[in-house]
Amino acid sequence: MRIPICEVTPDSERAEVAGWVHEVRDLGGLTFFLIRDRTGIIQVTIVKKKAPAAVLEAAKAVSRESVVRVAGTVKAIDKAPGGRELTPETFEIVAPCASPLPLDVVEKVPADLDTRLDARFLDVRKPRVAAVFKVRSTVTTAAYEFFTQRGFYNITSPKIVAAATEGGTELFPIAYFEKEAFLNQSPQLYKQMMMAAGFEKVFEIGPIFRAEEHNTVRHLNEATSIDIEVSFADHNDVMKTLEDLVAFQYAAVADRCADAIADLGIEFEVPKTPFPRLPYAEAIEIAARKIEEPIAYGDDLSTPAERAIGEEMGEHYFVVDWPSAIRPYYAMPYENDPSISKSFDMMHPRMELSSGAQRVHQHDLLVRQIEAKGLNPDSFEFYLQPFAYGMPPHAGWGLGMERLVMTMLGLQNIREAVLFPRDRHRVVP
Repeated sequence: MRIPICEVTPDSERAEVAGWVHEVRDLGGLTFFLIRDRTGIIQVTIVKKKAPAAVLEAAKAVSRESVVRVAGTVKAIDKAPGGRELTPETFEIVAPCASPLPLDVVEKVPADLDTRLDARFLDVRKPRVAAVFKVRSTVTTAAYEFFTQRGFYNITSPKIVAAATEGGTELFPIAYFEKEAFLNQSPQLYKQMMMAAGFEKVFEIGPIFRAEEHNTVRHLNEATSIDIEVSFADHNDVMKTLEDLVAFQYAAVADRCADAIADLGIEFEVPKTPFPRLPYAEAIEIAARKIEEPIAYGDDLSTPAERAIGEEMGEHYFVVDWPSAIRPYYAMPYENDPSISKSFDMMHPRMELSSGAQRVHQHDLLVRQIEAKGLNPDSFEFYLQPFAYGMPPHAGWGLGMERLVMTMLGLQNIREAVLFPRDRHRVVP
């Protein structure tokens, strides 16, 4: 019976493994194969004068990245991967691989990112690339564990909607029978509606769609968002939940992904909590000192501004108390100064990762704020209706999965954190 390669130890007497031919070295009387599955790599050594004829025939015919099944005896070899090698008694070619390969899986010949994404099914065979998605899987699993432990309900909001959920225009229109509809840019309004339903604490991990014409290393048009909404909570409460989640996810990766971290060749450190809280006004002052472009109170933070502030902070941090004028209509203003909102962004030194706020829960105030943004409340009738039927105070946030993984692993392009990215130019594979 086939076993994972990681379970083959130097003390094993016999083993049967299956995987891909990672590398081949023919030294005349000896041929060395490195066989790879998702758990690791094992060396298979064929001594040509001693090997069965069928093994020699298969070994001669096989090409790199073919799928093979190999069974034989195991012995300890210090210089071999994992300190063991397999001497085959059977060597079966399960699925041959065509040549030449679109890219080099052992990475002796580098490939640009577009080439890698075009042949993504091959690219993710590289241990270093596969490591990114092992980490991402752990980050996702850890989020479910974290929210479950804290009593959150897992919800699923619709991805086809009739109107913009946040008042923006960056929406993908779709033909929906005789109507026009759009791909949802956020679960925001629906998770707020669950507060009126009495769920009190909800989370969702799912796709969001933004029709923004960005072409940068940190923007996608289809992304994954981790969202929460909590009743009887303010912005401070959900900021603590957010920093606790991020620390929990980092700790899970540190505990469960040592091999992936080693494949990536990075230093990995779990961030300390609590994260610093930096008022927006102070953030603007830092940026104004450090960047050449003009920036003033009331401006959003540009990419250079984020980088300058990040260099100053040097760790995860929150920018808090944003001007109400540049935040969404559902952000709760301070009672003593409505020009400031109870909103925040969570930042990595490289970029923004999350945005959130305490929400407006009073129906009439929400209508006024929608109108103040130049929007028509009639377009939000389905959203506004629950606010007339006992909406509790609540707060929440959305956290970008790809940006979290990108910054966690020091990736240079957000597309490296997505199996099949969708951006302004890419819709295949």
